[in-house]
Amino acid sequence: MPYTADKPPLPETPQQLRDRIPGWGADLDPADRPAVPREVRDPATGAHWDLPEQQEERRPRERSIEHARLTPVFGTAAPTRGLSGVIRRFSYRRFGEGRTVRWLLLIAADRVDAVEGRLTSSRGSRAEAAVTGTEPHRGPSSTPRRPRPRRSPLGRALTVGSWILAGVLAGRAVRRMAGRRAGR
Repeated sequence: MPYTADKPPLPETPQQLRDRIPGWGADLDPADRPAVPREVRDPATGAHWDLPEQQEERRPRERSIEHARLTPVFGTAAPTRGLSGVIRRFSYRRFGEGRTVRWLLLIAADRVDAVEGRLTSSRGSRAEAAVTGTEPHRGPSSTPRRPRPRRSPLGRALTVGSWILAGVLAGRAVRRMAGRRAGR
């Protein structure tokens, strides 16, 4: 319909819509809403508490400055560690949830964690398993039965390039720190 100066025709009335479309207006009458039974708080749930017991905090956890305490139950599967943990704890301790700098710091901590993971996985038995195709503690029986898929040249270039870039950046940081110490 082209735009004209005339007033557009009125839409159908709610009763016409209800007659034509099954379920139309389900949010108008609570008796027609399918989720209403779940929305009603039933005091006879069998729970013996209003608020669950607080889970024991064995290590200090990150908590937002907006909240007085942790949630009653929280995850402990991946505790913070290393430089990424320092960045995360600083972000939580210093900035509120509505601040962009907090989220940028958390993203940076994820990137640092990825680098830390790559560095830790390149040493020890994992590296040996990657090179030899066996796990050292399981012996030759852990050798794969089918050949490994070949990596593409682009994948190898990206892997090598990321290591070279990390080395260059680390070298610059060391030189900068050495220059600061010499300038004192």
